Amino acid sequence: MGADSLAPVTIENRVYFNPDLDTRFALIPGSIALIMAIIGTLLTSLVVAREWERGTMEAMLATPIDPFDMLFGKFVPYYVLGMASSAVCVLVAVSLFHLPFRGTFLSLFLVSSVFLIASLGMGFWISTLTKNQFLASQMAALLAFLPNVVLSGALFEINSMPLLIRMLTYCFPARYYVTCLQTIFMTGDIWILFFRNTACMGIIAAVFFLATIRITPERLE
Repeated sequence: MGADSLAPVTIENRVYFNPDLDTRFALIPGSIALIMAIIGTLLTSLVVAREWERGTMEAMLATPIDPFDMLFGKFVPYYVLGMASSAVCVLVAVSLFHLPFRGTFLSLFLVSSVFLIASLGMGFWISTLTKNQFLASQMAALLAFLPNVVLSGALFEINSMPLLIRMLTYCFPARYYVTCLQTIFMTGDIWILFFRNTACMGIIAAVFFLATIRITPERLE
């Protein structure tokens, strides 16, 4: 058999985890992150601001509790609400939209908890900083809603963004959470990726909570 009779070599692209290029596999994890960000940031941004507007913050500052205890008391119900919403979103994604779920509930609980804590920290920081519900809602929409839509990688590929925008995406927890969700649904548990992304979200959460405690007065002046 001569060299001329050999079939030419052809190169075919292969998509491993989404061969049909179905957009719902990317959009639905982004939608879950958006819903949790709305609960975690937009709702909690109104909590402390409402206390200042109604004058009840003065009564709370007269009690012996410190800022950490006050934030923890407001943190727990919104954390439970956010995790319940996450469970409902995952159930709808799997049962109604037929997304595969190749990871484990442990990894889902871990990454969702850290993302929700970071979102709650951002909401409390906005609420304490502004002390006004209208301004707090506007800042929450700017810092939570828009980055989750534009900078999370759910709608637009981060690698195709300009360098300055790519660097900006590292400041928002949605970037890491959407990557984790897409991995859990489509690929499975890749714990090295989860630990790296949850560590970044944990640093963001710590920064916001420490900043909130720092600007929260311990007593009336």
